[in-house]
Amino acid sequence: MNPPLEKNPMHDFIHRHQSPRTVFGAGSLAHLEREIDLLGARRALVLCTPGQVGQAQQVADRLGARAAGVFARAEMHVPIEAARAARDEARRLGADCAVAIGGGSTIGLGKAIALDAGLPILAIPTTYAGSEMTPIYGITEAGLKTTGRDARVMPRTVIYDPELTLSLPVPPSITSGINAIAHAVEGLYAQDGNPVMDLMAEEGIRALAQALPALHRDGGDVQARGDALYGAWLCGSVLGNVSVALHHKLCHTLGGSFKLPHAETHTVVLPHALAFNLRHVPAAARRIARALGGVEPGDVAGALFDLAHAAGAPVALRDLGLREADLDTVCDLALTQQYPNPRPLEKGAVRHLLQMAYEGRRPEPMPLP
Repeated sequence: MNPPLEKNPMHDFIHRHQSPRTVFGAGSLAHLEREIDLLGARRALVLCTPGQVGQAQQVADRLGARAAGVFARAEMHVPIEAARAARDEARRLGADCAVAIGGGSTIGLGKAIALDAGLPILAIPTTYAGSEMTPIYGITEAGLKTTGRDARVMPRTVIYDPELTLSLPVPPSITSGINAIAHAVEGLYAQDGNPVMDLMAEEGIRALAQALPALHRDGGDVQARGDALYGAWLCGSVLGNVSVALHHKLCHTLGGSFKLPHAETHTVVLPHALAFNLRHVPAAARRIARALGGVEPGDVAGALFDLAHAAGAPVALRDLGLREADLDTVCDLALTQQYPNPRPLEKGAVRHLLQMAYEGRRPEPMPLP
């Protein structure tokens, strides 16, 4: 049995929840036209990656004459060239809103348009990335990924339809779900966290930790798909309301500068970034242990590694294409413009973290204070 959460004295906090209008449920894509009406929009540019043209065209067909067109050039980490091309296409077609169907790449492209041109975004997530619930944007230029927060990029409406995630193959479903868990894990020890976010983070981790093994067994399990999307909504909400720490800094560096795949990189790095911070965040460790179920707080990093490994997800950076010779550069970049982190970022310790992640070694259990 997991020990109860330690009792902390009541602390002061300020919380202003930022959240789009959310429409959740199997078949909820049927409400698309109503939601476009509520935005006051008349011509929607549908955004997607090249691999999701079929789904995007279905959305455009549903909108009929109100679809301005389909822009199918979304990419990971939002290259600035793609963002500019999408903005120009929206202007050329006279679009007054964008419908982003897909994962973090497509929703990130929508955010770039919103930041530049002010178009309202309606997001239809088909992965568990959680970007749709945040005012966070990221744009990559000349090999460097710059992130920021701006209320203008928050989607106005999000339609969560579990049936739309059935086409997402199992392997990216698993890594996308662990990416979402990472948002909640860091939310539990964010410098600006609060009790409301703690509750959402714990429930989000619990929902995904139960859904992902079920999806590994049967990718067509609609109930598991719904549970995973519910968890992603919670974890994305946490990400949108608190700051992030070392884990996200490392992943932004690996993705923006070394072009590693987004969700897979989060999956590999998460156990090691958590292990790095674990002794400094015992209350968060206990919440994570309770969410995972049957896990000792000192072994939550190893348990997340096991969750990924058992579901066939990658657990080593070398398997994602990173060269060992690049680890020193990754470390140096991660130590510049540092994100707030509960443990000071000593270069040697961060470099060891990266070596562990590169080799794919399971973090060892550790006693907590």
